Amino acid sequence: MAVKINENYLLIKSNYIFSEINQRVEKYQNDNPDATIIRMGIGDVTRPLPKAVVGKFAEAVNEMGDAESFRGYGPEQGYDFLIEEIIKNDYTPRGINLSPDEVFVSDGAKCDTGNIQEIFDLLNTVAVTDPVYPVYVESNVMAGRTGPMEDDGRYQKLVYIPCTEENGFIPELPKTPVDLIYLCFPNNPTGTALTTEQLAQWVDYARENNSIILFDGAYEAYIQEDNIPHSIYEIEGAHEVAIEFRSFSKNAGFTGTRCAYTVVPKEVMGFDSEGNPHSVNSLWNRRQTTKFNGVSYPIQVAACAVYSPEGQKEIKESIDYYMQNASIIRNSLKDLGLRVYGGVNSPYIWVKTPGDMDSWQFFDLLLDEAHIVGTPGVGFGPSGEGYLRLTAFNTLENTEKAMERISRLSI
Repeated sequence: MAVKINENYLLIKSNYIFSEINQRVEKYQNDNPDATIIRMGIGDVTRPLPKAVVGKFAEAVNEMGDAESFRGYGPEQGYDFLIEEIIKNDYTPRGINLSPDEVFVSDGAKCDTGNIQEIFDLLNTVAVTDPVYPVYVESNVMAGRTGPMEDDGRYQKLVYIPCTEENGFIPELPKTPVDLIYLCFPNNPTGTALTTEQLAQWVDYARENNSIILFDGAYEAYIQEDNIPHSIYEIEGAHEVAIEFRSFSKNAGFTGTRCAYTVVPKEVMGFDSEGNPHSVNSLWNRRQTTKFNGVSYPIQVAACAVYSPEGQKEIKESIDYYMQNASIIRNSLKDLGLRVYGGVNSPYIWVKTPGDMDSWQFFDLLLDEAHIVGTPGVGFGPSGEGYLRLTAFNTLENTEKAMERISRLSI
C-alpha cells in the first residue's frame, strides 16, 4: 500500500511566483555573468535593522547565555511586554480598545494569513481581490477549499473581485454573499489604498452577511494621506467581523528576523453545523498553542524596541527613504509616458506594460536590456496580466540607476 499525497497541492499549476522569478534571474545571471542586476521585484527591504533594535536584540541574546536570565519556552501568544507596547502604540492612539488576549505575536504575516484558514470549514465561500497576494489563494487551494484552475487562470469555487484600471483598482462588493474575504490595503501588488468610507462599505457588507474579513495591514506604516485608515478597527463594527494581520517586516526591517502579530477580537464569531456561535479568538488560540511554539525571546525584545523613541525615529527615516524611492520610480515612469499606479501610500508601483506586451514579456525586456528585475503582474492573478510590479525597497543609488536604464529603452 503506497503513501497517498494531498492531491490539492497538484491543483497549483505553476511555481510560487517569486520562485519562478528567482529561477529565471539565476539562469540569466549564469548566462550573463558580467551583468549588474538591480532587483526591484520581491518586497524585501534593504536598509538594516534600526540601531535601537539591534542594541536590545544583542542584550536579549546575552541574557540567553546567562543561567539566571535564560528563558526557554515562552507563551505561544507572545510576551506581555511586547503585546502591551503593540496595543499602546498601534491602537490606543487611534481610539481602538483591545485586550492583551486579542493580540497574537507570530513569526510573520505571511504565515498567519496562510494559516488562518485552517480554523474555518472547507465549505466556506472565499473571496479574493484580483490581482492578489498569492498566499491567500494557494493556502486555500492546498487545504481543499477550491476546485481546479480554469483556463482563465481562476480556481473553481473562489470568488474573484477584479481590481482594474476601470474601477481604479478599488474592489467592488461581491454580487453574491461570501463567507471569508481577504483584503490587503495598502494593497500588494497594486499599491492602492482604501479610504475610510470605502473600507466601511466592506465592514457593513460583512456585518450584513455574517462574513469575516481577513485584513492584511502589513503596509500600514507607508500610509501618507489623512483619509486612509491605518487599522480596520477604526471602522465602526469592525471588531465584530474582522481579523487584522500586521508585521514588523516592512516598517522595521524584520524580513530576516521574523516578527508580526495578528489581532483577533473576541467579538468575532464563527458557527458550527447546528448554528451555534464559537469565538474565533479561542479557535485561533487553540491552533497556535497546538502548532506554534512562539517567537523567540530575543526577537520579541528587539520588536519591543521598535516602539522606543529612538526606534520610531529610525523607522520613520527608513520609511521616508523608501517613499522617496517610490516617488522617483513613479515620476520617472510617468515621464516616459507609462501608466503608473501606487507609490503614494505604498512602497509598490504598479505599471501598465507598454504596447501589446504581456507581463512576462515586459519582465524579460527589463531583465534583458536594462538588467532590472520586476514582478510580472500575472503572477498575482488573471487581472494582473498586462502589468508589472516594482518595489521601492532598494537603495536610492540603485533606484536612480534603474530609472536611468529604463529611460534608455525604446518603450
